[in-house]
Amino acid sequence: MRKPAFGCFAAAALLLALSTASGPIRAQGTDALARIVQIANGYQVTANITYLTANNFESKLDIYRPRQVNSPNPTVVFFHGGGWTGGSKEGNTFTVLPYMDMGWTVVNVEYRLASVSLAPAAVEDARCALRWIYRNAKQHNIDLTKIVVTGQSAGGHLALMTGMLPSSAGFDRLCPGDRGPGPVSTEELKVAAVVNWYGITDLAELLSGPNVRSYATNWFGSMPNREELARQLSPLTYVRPGVPPIISVQGDQDPTVPYSHSVRLHEGLAKVGVPNEHVTIPGGKHGGFTDEENVKAYAAIRAFLNKQNVSRPSTNQ
Repeated sequence: MRKPAFGCFAAAALLLALSTASGPIRAQGTDALARIVQIANGYQVTANITYLTANNFESKLDIYRPRQVNSPNPTVVFFHGGGWTGGSKEGNTFTVLPYMDMGWTVVNVEYRLASVSLAPAAVEDARCALRWIYRNAKQHNIDLTKIVVTGQSAGGHLALMTGMLPSSAGFDRLCPGDRGPGPVSTEELKVAAVVNWYGITDLAELLSGPNVRSYATNWFGSMPNREELARQLSPLTYVRPGVPPIISVQGDQDPTVPYSHSVRLHEGLAKVGVPNEHVTIPGGKHGGFTDEENVKAYAAIRAFLNKQNVSRPSTNQ
């Protein structure tokens, strides 16, 4: 059974988690409380929109939209983590609060997990979610020139793949657009930036050898071509001039995703002249950063997005 998306009564509890963007609640005063109330009253939720049906599974997304915005708005597309084998969009709702604090529209995406379909299903879904956004942008006041894709861990990998893949890679073939008749679109999908939180960048490395990880082997199962598919699903394969600006955040003691994954991505992007930034959390593990570390990371992200002319002017930035 699906978990229901959060509603109005849950929004108040949700916004108590604004510490991710503004520090611990106990340290906040009247101004911070007023900002929390503004966000709680200022957003509307359209929940569980089906953007793709595959393997008898309806992949859904939620849209959180500022009520007073009636023109194209900067939008963040979020993919949850969980090693492509677990997690849910509902379980990560609080994570997008810093973008709501910026007045952005948020699209919170679920995708097929390994229990429904093995690799490359999650990547196909992520790409189809972006193509659905392209086709429905006007209805939801989404600015197609200011879309940022983001996620944590496996979600970071999906954000990178969504932003870096060319249509010629062939992972858009399932996308039905508005679920109507007609050919699959070959339109190139472009995003303004990628915010990668400790995402996987080299899948082949995780399938065997000293850095093997069970979540990766579970996602590929026993398919005979898994090494080649892993290469096709690795963001490092698609490092080239012209990919969107990318900022990565990772702890240098991450036991789940090797720290070298974000380092190698940063070095590769720099060599081909792609604007990018690498934020290291000293001693940081696989997420679970302190409030102070998260605040610094989001400050770096905001500065990076401002530099790329993605963020709209806002009095709280």
